[in-house]
Amino acid sequence: MESTARLGVRAASVFLLAALGTYIVDQGIKELFLAGYEWQSACISLELHLNRGVAFSLFAFLGPWLKWLQSLLIAGMLWFFWTDGWIRRQPFALGILLGAALGNLSDRFVHGAVVDYVYWHCGFDFAVFNYADVMIDLSVAWLLFSAWREHRRKHREEG
Repeated sequence: MESTARLGVRAASVFLLAALGTYIVDQGIKELFLAGYEWQSACISLELHLNRGVAFSLFAFLGPWLKWLQSLLIAGMLWFFWTDGWIRRQPFALGILLGAALGNLSDRFVHGAVVDYVYWHCGFDFAVFNYADVMIDLSVAWLLFSAWREHRRKHREEG
């Protein structure tokens, strides 16, 4: 019983540290761009953009309601991951996901929009994004890959 409790404390610690670390790095980078940092190249521009929507500026028409909708979505996901035991199984990936989501959400409350700064324009225009966006993509990919591996393992055990 003690080792199970220790595993829960360890998973919760990893989860919280990953979330906090991701949030701090994200906000630190964004502060550089809010202070005026810029860099230009032939393919990538690092420059401040304020995104009032989500990916590709979708849902910008929701205005200030978007931050409240995202707050509910994040709270719901956190509740699901906690009650379903996901945080115990995938604490690092879910911590990164939470820290990144909270980084973008806090931008909405503080700046009225998400602070984006990486603009790819080599050959085609791509969305402007930030560190938190990359961390969200990586954590979701990690979770999908882990689920696929678990599915394959269970399939092999059954067959």
